[in-house]
Amino acid sequence: MRVLIVGLGNMGKSHALAHHRAEAVEVIGLVNRSTCDLPEELTGYPLLATFEEGLALRPDLVVIATYSDSHADLAVRAMAAGAHVFVEKPLATTVADAERVVAMARQTGKKLVVGYILRHHPSWIRLIAEARALGGPYVFRMNLNQQSTGAEWATHKALMETTSPLVDCGVHYVDVWCQITDAKPVAVHGMGLRLSDEIAPEMYNYGQFQVMFDDGSVGWYEAGWGPMMSETAFFVKDVISPNGSVSITEADKAGSADIDGHTKVGGLLVHRHDGDQMINLPDEPGHQELCDAEQAYVRQAIAEDLDLGRHMDDAVRSLAICLAADESIRTGARVTL
Repeated sequence: MRVLIVGLGNMGKSHALAHHRAEAVEVIGLVNRSTCDLPEELTGYPLLATFEEGLALRPDLVVIATYSDSHADLAVRAMAAGAHVFVEKPLATTVADAERVVAMARQTGKKLVVGYILRHHPSWIRLIAEARALGGPYVFRMNLNQQSTGAEWATHKALMETTSPLVDCGVHYVDVWCQITDAKPVAVHGMGLRLSDEIAPEMYNYGQFQVMFDDGSVGWYEAGWGPMMSETAFFVKDVISPNGSVSITEADKAGSADIDGHTKVGGLLVHRHDGDQMINLPDEPGHQELCDAEQAYVRQAIAEDLDLGRHMDDAVRSLAICLAADESIRTGARVTL
């Protein structure tokens, strides 16, 4: 399999390493608009300045890890050129663009996998199974606030040139909700605040939203970035139903800016009316291991012609909820889906 990597930020490098270490895979090029530091394992690959140069090499798979506003166009162009696509989340910055990418995948028969890394995390897979076993309707309570400074704050400011924290982080957790309940979202109400003069006037670096589903389920999500954010209660991951609840307990106290800490699970606390059960989850995968698993799934989807219809539909649905929260914050009105 001939693989082209586009975008060499943290995620792009991790995905490149995943393919570098895989059998029967040839990384044919790394595309980045500017020079960047690379891990030693990646220094031998051709470094290309444009997407067109990469497509000219006729890749079987294009891995897109650029800024969010370029995802849709690059994905469509890659599929039009005959390649399968892995694209980092969010799939696009508008619902219309997300639907355009999915339509292109269905039209061409090419595989489209969106970078929802929690779908490949055994502990989060267990959380979804335990929550579904409880039965709905559900209350979802989740957040990820990050007290970022220095290089981490610089990265967050760059991301906020095109994407809010609610969209960038929220799609991960809303995707989990979509896997737990098969219900459709019907309304979203969001609130947000700009807490720094270092970001654009129209952007906010703290936000929260509430969503209602047609089965009666409700969800709350909160995300904030920046040096002013609190380290208190930055990690809440609860699912509640009439029959009990399941909650993720923290793996460690590494701090909200630690990227590995965003996916680590200390354990699952399952509460039912007849008592509590703590499910210990040893040998938690790290960030690179999760990227390895994610890219292995992409290769499997291509080799075994897996049906990705639900995966693509969930990607559009979770994005629509988070973009509706953005719209609600900017207009001050509830958004009906």
